[in-house]
Order: sequence, then C-alpha cells, then structure tokens
Amino acid sequence: MTISLHGAIIELVQGDITRQATEAIVNAANSHLAGGGGVDGAIHRTGGPSIMQETQAKYPKGCPTGSAVITGGGTLPAKHVIHAVGPVYRDGLHGEPDLLASAYRSCLEVAHANGCRSISFPSLSTGAYCYPIDEAATIALHTVAEFLKTKTEVELVRFVLFDKRAFDAFATALKALPRESAPSRAHRG
Repeated sequence: MTISLHGAIIELVQGDITRQATEAIVNAANSHLAGGGGVDGAIHRTGGPSIMQETQAKYPKGCPTGSAVITGGGTLPAKHVIHAVGPVYRDGLHGEPDLLASAYRSCLEVAHANGCRSISFPSLSTGAYCYPIDEAATIALHTVAEFLKTKTEVELVRFVLFDKRAFDAFATALKALPRESAPSRAHRG
C-alpha cells in the first residue's frame, strides 16, 4: 500500500526489515543499545558485529527513550541503521504516546541530517514493549505525516511490518489520516 504525501511516499509492506535497500533502516533498540531480540537481534545478526562495535564506540551511554542515533549498516543492504528507543507501554497515561511520537520524529530528523532520502521503519514498541498496535500505528503515521510537511531530504518512508495483523493496523491508520494530510503531491524524484 502506497500513498503520496507532502511530496514524499509512504509505503506499507509486510516483510523483513533486514532485507530493505532503503538508505536507512530503523532498529527498535533498547536504551543501552545493547542488542536484544526481535528486530534488534535480527538487525545485529544480519548486519554483523561492526554495528554493535560502532554503537559501543559512539554511544557508550546509550540512547534515551524517545530518541535515536545512527550507525553504519554493516553487511545490511541499507547504508545506515538508525537505532530508536520507543517506550515500554504501561497504560498510555505515562507519556507513552509522546515518547513514541518522539522516537519516530527523532529517526526522521537523524535521517534528514545525514542526507538519507529513504528510510524503513519497523513498528516501534509493539513487540516486547507491548504498545497496542492500533494506537502505535496511528501515532507513527501521524508523526510521519507531520514531519513530511517540513523541508526534508526524506522522500520515501517505508513501514516494514512483520505480520498481517501489523500490516492491517497500519493500513487502517493510513486510510484514516486527516484530510489535511491526504495525498497531495507527486513523489519528488
């Protein structure tokens, strides 16, 4: 599923984020940037040890929740990995929506600052961090839509969703974007 929005493309695919050839892929990291399971483990296994070596050298204090940092992509097809730390979901009343939006926005800011024209996201915080997928999808897509209104290098934002349930949640949220965020201009490139 693909739409044009504010001169960029938002695309939803079901698949494996480690196989994406966008300039950057996003890693659902923990705040210690210590590696883990899920998306994080898959990226480190596929991309090789240079990613962990670079995170340890450049970011020895880790990365706060709601923020993102960048490394090389190791042996991945992507040139860069942007490591984002989403919130652990408790009840939605402890700043989780703002922190999740901040994690997505931080990734886009890091991509823009590093000249990345394309970026692939997983669904942040919806695995081990238990964020409800429907709420997370809405936050993710609204945050991306708002960011794309700014002057940015980013031309393609792809959400790579692990299973049909996640894909369907993101597809529903994409269709429900407010009218002012409806598809408007053609792809820049």
